[in-house]
Amino acid sequence: MSGKIRIGIGGWTFEPWRGVFYPVDLPQKRELEFASRALTSIEINGTYYSTFKPDNWRKWRDETPDEFVFSVKGSRFCTNRRVLAESGESIAKFMGQGLTELGPKLGPINWQFMATKKFDQEDFGAFLGLLPKEMDGIALRHAVEVRSPTFACEAFYDLARKHRVAIVYAKDDDFPEIDQPTADFAYARLMTSREDLEIGVTDAELDTLARQIKTWAKRGDVFAYFISGAKVRNPAAAQALIAKLG
Repeated sequence: MSGKIRIGIGGWTFEPWRGVFYPVDLPQKRELEFASRALTSIEINGTYYSTFKPDNWRKWRDETPDEFVFSVKGSRFCTNRRVLAESGESIAKFMGQGLTELGPKLGPINWQFMATKKFDQEDFGAFLGLLPKEMDGIALRHAVEVRSPTFACEAFYDLARKHRVAIVYAKDDDFPEIDQPTADFAYARLMTSREDLEIGVTDAELDTLARQIKTWAKRGDVFAYFISGAKVRNPAAAQALIAKLG
């Protein structure tokens, strides 16, 4: 395998995780410290709704192990708009909030689009062209999470390859499941965990995911997150997958 595999969850603050993932007596201010040592990556979700200060990014950097990597969810103000080509100012504001304070712990940025956003080759191509490739001496990686079936086409795949942007593999019954090698890394959001299972998924499902991830890793780094589904089970699912990949 040529790439590093990082497995995690979305965010680290969720009250039902206390006593299930976090020890009951763990101070809340130490949740990121704990989660970052039990997992190998976390997708920061709060950035979809709001911006943070450079001090926040430095704090997250300093609380996590050296090899830990965050991915970051792009702002909805960049993606939830009729004309994507006009999002340059919003992208610049999002990028300028302090992401690069993470240094080498900054992983891919995931730009998520609503299911109502349909593929428009010219407009979507213009959006991809606005995504910066470098900032403050740090190379940036971008992924796009699309939810309309209109994106399941060669024109979209070609655009993503042209801009070296990964297409998020979304494991969910409601969204298109696109597995296309368009960048030098893979990004997966796994949304099918179930609450009636102690680790959210079956052992057979873990075996299938492990094989798939190992295949992706032959092409480059892999970032895979258990998101949504039965959220209370996602940390256990991520830990089980880490152990399975062993």
